[in-house]
Amino acid sequence: MLLNWESPVTTAHRAKLAYIYVRQSTAGQVRQHQESTELQYRLVDRAAAFGWPKERIEVIDDDLGKSGTSSDGRGGFQRLIAEIGVGKAGLVLSLDASRLARNNHDWHQLLELCSLFGVLIADGERVYDPCAYHDRLLLGLSGIMSEAELHQIKLRLHQGERQKAARGELRVPLPAGLAYGRDGGIGFNPDEEVQARLFHLFGKFRELGSAKAVMRHFQQANLLLPVRPLAGPAPHDVVWRPASNARILQVLKNPAYAGAYVYGRRRRTAIGRRSGSQSGATEAVAIQDWPVCLKDAFPGYIDWEEFMANQQRLADNLNRYEADRHGVPRRGNALLQGIAICGRCSRRMGLRYSGPHGNYPVYVCRADQDQHGGQRCQEVRALAVDAAVESLLLEALTPDRLALAMAALGELENEARALEHQWSLKRERVRYEAERARRQYDAVEPENRLVARSLERVWEDKLRQVEQIEIEYESWRRQQPVSLAAADRAQILSLGEDLPKLWQAASTAERKQILRLVVKEVILDQRPASGQVWIRVIWQTGAVSEHKIRRNVNSYRDYADIATLESRVRNLVAGQKIDREIATALKAEGLLSARGRPFSAGEVHLLRKRWDIPTV
Repeated sequence: MLLNWESPVTTAHRAKLAYIYVRQSTAGQVRQHQESTELQYRLVDRAAAFGWPKERIEVIDDDLGKSGTSSDGRGGFQRLIAEIGVGKAGLVLSLDASRLARNNHDWHQLLELCSLFGVLIADGERVYDPCAYHDRLLLGLSGIMSEAELHQIKLRLHQGERQKAARGELRVPLPAGLAYGRDGGIGFNPDEEVQARLFHLFGKFRELGSAKAVMRHFQQANLLLPVRPLAGPAPHDVVWRPASNARILQVLKNPAYAGAYVYGRRRRTAIGRRSGSQSGATEAVAIQDWPVCLKDAFPGYIDWEEFMANQQRLADNLNRYEADRHGVPRRGNALLQGIAICGRCSRRMGLRYSGPHGNYPVYVCRADQDQHGGQRCQEVRALAVDAAVESLLLEALTPDRLALAMAALGELENEARALEHQWSLKRERVRYEAERARRQYDAVEPENRLVARSLERVWEDKLRQVEQIEIEYESWRRQQPVSLAAADRAQILSLGEDLPKLWQAASTAERKQILRLVVKEVILDQRPASGQVWIRVIWQTGAVSEHKIRRNVNSYRDYADIATLESRVRNLVAGQKIDREIATALKAEGLLSARGRPFSAGEVHLLRKRWDIPTV
C-alpha cells in the first residue's frame, strides 16, 4: 500500500515501535478459523508498508482464545496498554476494533492513552489519529458498534438456547444420580450404589426433617456421597466425597432428582461480584419464576409434590420469626422454644436463662423493648409451663402408646436393614476395584516392568482399601447389630407401654421434635388471673385447649386462690390446730407457699398475723 500526502504517519511515529494485536475469542476459533488468524498475522506487512522496519514491529498474540468482553485475564491487552503508557508505541494495528476490545470501557481507555501519547491506530482499511476530532469520532462509533454487535450475538445465542430448553432438548449437566443414555434420554445412574445412597438420603430427610441431621447421620454411619464435579470436558465421572451440609442441600434442592427438566435456576447479578472475577455473581431464582420447568420429564428419585414439600420444610427450618418460621429445635432446656406465643401482643416469645448458673429458662416477650424502647410485655418461667405441656402431650399420646412402640420397633429394624444394604454395596465396590486392578496387572507383559510396577502399586492400594473397609464394617457391626434380640424387642415394647419413662429417656432435642409433631403453638399469658399462667395449646389437628397453672410469686398479694388459703387456715385454727399442725395439713392437701415450697410453721405464723387470726 502506498501512502499519500494526507497520511498521519510521521517520522516521530516511526521512531517508536509498531504493535500488531492478534486475538481470537475462543480456543475453538483458533483451531477452526485459522484463515482469520493468519490474516491478522499478515498485518505485519501492512505495518511495514507504513515504513516500519520488520525488527521494529512487535506482534502481541498472548490473547488467542480469550474473549474481548473484558480486559481481565487478557495479559496481551494489558501489556499493550502498558507499552503505550511508557511511550514506546507509535502505531497500534489490528484487523478491526472488535479485536482490541468488545466493551466501551476498555476501548475508550485505549483511545484516551493513544491520544495522550500521540499513538496512531490502524485497521484493515485506514489509519486513525485519536488526536483528531473526526478520527476520534469514527473510532468511538467503531467501538460502540463492536459492543452492540457482541450484544446481538449473545442475544441470538441465548434465544436459541432458551427455545431449545423449552422443548427439553438442551443438553444440561446432570447430578451424580442421573445419566444420559445412548439415545440421549435421561435416566438413573446405572451404578446401584449411587442409586441406593441417594434413595437413602431422601428417606432420612423424610424421617429427620433437617439437612444437618441427615449430614450427621451420614457421618456417623461413615457413608460417602456421590458427586459429579463439573470440571474439564465431558463426560464427568462420579466421585465419592464426605457428606457435608452444602452437599446434602445440593441434592435436596436439585429439581432433577424429582424428574423435572429445569432451565434458568440461577441468573447473573451485578451485586456481590468479586473483585477480579471474570464472570458476574449469580443469584437463585424462585421456583415460580424458573423460565423452563418441565415436570415428569424423566424418572426421578422423588415426585414433584415431595420435592416442593422438601423445599417448604427447608425454608421452615430457618429461624425467622417475622415470617412465622420457628425453625428446627435448638439446643437448650426450654421445651417450647420457637413455638411459645405471647398472649398479650401475639408475638413469638424469646428465651433467656436465669439463676446463678444460668440453667433456669424464662420465656420473654421483648419485642416492644427492642423496637421502641418500652417495657417488656411479660416474662414466664419455663419449668412449670413445660411440665404442664409435657403432661398434656403424654395424656394425648396415651391411647396410641402400643402403636407408637410398634412403629419405633419397625423403624429401628428398617434403619438397620438400610445401613446393612449401604455397607454391602460399599464393600462390593471396593472388591470390584481391587479385582479390576488385578486384571490390569495380569494383562501386562511381565517383561514390561516399567508398567508392571505401577500397576502392582495400584493393585496393592486397592487391596489396602478393601482391608480398611472390612475393618470399618466389622466395627460398625459390633456397635450396631443388624437384627434386634428378643430382649431388645421386649424392652422397646415395654417402653411404649410406659410413655413417661420413654419421654424421660429421650434427649431435649428429641422431645422438642416429638412435641412439634403434635403441638403447633402454645400461647402464654400470666395477666388474666393473679398468680396463674393461662396456657392455650393449639394442636396440629387444629383443636384448641385452654389450661391454667399456678406460678410462684414473691408476695401473697399475687398468690393464686388467696381466699381459699385464708379460709382453710381459719378453719384449721378454729379446729384448735397449732401452726406446725396447720403446715402439715396444708402440705397434705397440696397447698404450697407463694414461692412454691411446702408451708412451714413460721410461714403459717406470719399468715395469721397478716390476717389477724388469733393463736390457739
